[in-house]
Amino acid sequence: MGKYAVVATYEIAPEKIDAFLPFLLAHRDRCLTDEPGTLRFDILRPEKNLMLYEVYENEAAFQAHRNGASVARFRAETEAIERTLTFVPCSVLE
Repeated sequence: MGKYAVVATYEIAPEKIDAFLPFLLAHRDRCLTDEPGTLRFDILRPEKNLMLYEVYENEAAFQAHRNGASVARFRAETEAIERTLTFVPCSVLE
């Protein structure tokens, strides 16, 4: 199996982004430091939402990320901020 990527979009009220962003940045930093299978975690800011581009060693590394401590912490820290997350899983072509 090759590398596995996710392109995700958060739909979040514009006035909530500034409150949400520090938690997302801290989550990104933890993932890159503590999850050896997380190879890339970019946060993009289109005009009205937030997007993520994440690359993992393989799909198993992504599943470990999704079920890991950092995601659980991030969800707990941001549970009061209403948002919708959609994502598209992708194979990375090399």
